[in-house]
Amino acid sequence: MSDTSRKNPRPGLPLVVARDLRHSFGGPLLLDDARIEVRRGDRVALFGRNGEGKSTLLRVLTGDLKPDSGVVDLAAGSTVAVLTQAVPEPSDGSVFDVVTEGLGEVSEALAAYHHAVERVSVDASDRSFAALERAQSQLEAVDGWRAHDRVEKVLSRLELDGDALFGTLSGGWRRRVYMARALVREPDLLLLDEPTNHLDIDAIEWLETLLTNYNGALIFITHDRAFLRAVANRIVELDRGRLVEFSPDFDRYLEEKEHALDVEEAHDQHFDRKLAAEEAWIRQGIKARRTRNEGRVRALKRMRSERAKRRKRKQSAGFAIQQAQSSGSIVLEAESVSFAYDDQPVIRDFSLLLRRGSRLGLIGANGSGKTTLLRLLLGELEPDSGTVRHGTRLEVGYFDQLRDALDLNATVSKTVADDGDMIVVGDQNMHVIAYLRMFLFDEAQARSPVRVLSGGERNRLVLAKLFSRPANVLVLDEPTNDLDVETLDVLEEQLSRFEGTVLVVSHDREFLDNIATESLIFEGDGVVTRVVGGYEMWARLRDERLTAQAALDAADAETAAKHAAMAAATVAPPKKMSSADRRELSMLPARIESLEAEQTAINEALMDPLMHKERGAEVAEAVERLEAITSSLEELYARWEELEAQAADCS
Repeated sequence: MSDTSRKNPRPGLPLVVARDLRHSFGGPLLLDDARIEVRRGDRVALFGRNGEGKSTLLRVLTGDLKPDSGVVDLAAGSTVAVLTQAVPEPSDGSVFDVVTEGLGEVSEALAAYHHAVERVSVDASDRSFAALERAQSQLEAVDGWRAHDRVEKVLSRLELDGDALFGTLSGGWRRRVYMARALVREPDLLLLDEPTNHLDIDAIEWLETLLTNYNGALIFITHDRAFLRAVANRIVELDRGRLVEFSPDFDRYLEEKEHALDVEEAHDQHFDRKLAAEEAWIRQGIKARRTRNEGRVRALKRMRSERAKRRKRKQSAGFAIQQAQSSGSIVLEAESVSFAYDDQPVIRDFSLLLRRGSRLGLIGANGSGKTTLLRLLLGELEPDSGTVRHGTRLEVGYFDQLRDALDLNATVSKTVADDGDMIVVGDQNMHVIAYLRMFLFDEAQARSPVRVLSGGERNRLVLAKLFSRPANVLVLDEPTNDLDVETLDVLEEQLSRFEGTVLVVSHDREFLDNIATESLIFEGDGVVTRVVGGYEMWARLRDERLTAQAALDAADAETAAKHAAMAAATVAPPKKMSSADRRELSMLPARIESLEAEQTAINEALMDPLMHKERGAEVAEAVERLEAITSSLEELYARWEELEAQAADCS
């Protein structure tokens, strides 16, 4: 996390301008004369393959990394916050403390108030309440209530417990805390690296709304296509060190990118043919060399230099899923399955008949029970009640979202091929290095330990390990995190061709729509429902259900209003006035007149300065009596109107 604070920049000026950026870590240039300009209101999706240098560019823009050359101008008075892809290290303090760090003097006041409230909840002593009052005064003095409300809202939407100790959280939850920390600052320039990782669909949709209405500028790296479509108004791609802007419409971007690559390929082929012709000319005999054109020779040298600088685009992933022998027609059957943790229902009375060839998506909030249900269906957990029966000839491949299958100290090649050099792909033996190239690992990476890989590379490695063995049932728990779009496209294509059965947990809405033939929806409180299709179908049904419920509520309200109107219109028969009421009515004017006279007398007395000077003790009594008279008069007038109405009805 990085944060830079200055005074507010002047409106209309660029918040950040980067020119001629060049940087490498000893290999090819990650930034090669890269340029970008960002203004307030820009929401820039920074696109590109894994390993192209997108995260490096964010570090350069914030000043965390000094480029080899080039200039980054940050507008005077601007504030910048960044969420990095790296998982934050554990530290002391609560989640609330970490989120509010960096808010200046407001930060200390917020922390003091939060902890004072926490103390009062467990110790309702005078000392605790006195500390709370001091904290409230301190917060008011720095106008901190707006910041407090913003912090509480962000914590709620990201499902964070402000009192939890930050150091006890998992890596994914620590990263979510740092997301909250970036958002509450409301900086002029917000930089987010894979912001949707570890968020469920509800949180992602909330984040989309927040960022779409963001007043500052935004640069974000994402491979979530639905998120990109919803948020971005610019798409800038980092390709072989250069930043190129495309249409902000994602589908048009894909078309424009394909066209640009076709044009580039045609240009390179034409250039290579011309270079080959010139090389053939320069290699002619003595007579040709004597008569050669020196200008043509210089042009050839320039062409050789240009060709040497050309950076070929990395190959795309080209893996395939190995198909095992077909399973039985019924893969598994769950009947009336229930499961609870500490008496809290996670799965309640769930039944499912899963047939061969189904592609089943699991959709729900974090902690709603998706992974638990997978473990129940796989037989890793025993249900509290109900049964799970497996079909015949099942060969299950399991993708774990926590990547527990990876030994961080093992090499990439050993992870896939154990101690051998060859693996069986289909009916052929293939060298492990050649196999790993299909997952975009070069030979150097293949011989490196797993711990040096990025998040996206580790995901690709898990896929490589998973697909190195035949399967007819694939269980994928969050397979899309950190994968670039091109790899996602290949994965989607292979899963669509897969003849076996797929169960997939994902918060990537477009991935679910492209893969799932049916989905399980985790409604909460252990309730799981089944719908045809992926996320879009469920969202449509959800919206229709909400609309129908709203119409039903409106109809109920209208019916209730009609009944109330009918009841009001039904006039009760006149009630006969009692003799006591008539006697009270006859006496009320005199009582009112008497009290009004006393009221006038007291008011006149209070207007006499001598009373306040010489009879000060009587003043308080007079004021108290005056208040009592006023209250009595209000009651008497109301009663008089009520009795007058009764008398009129009886006449």
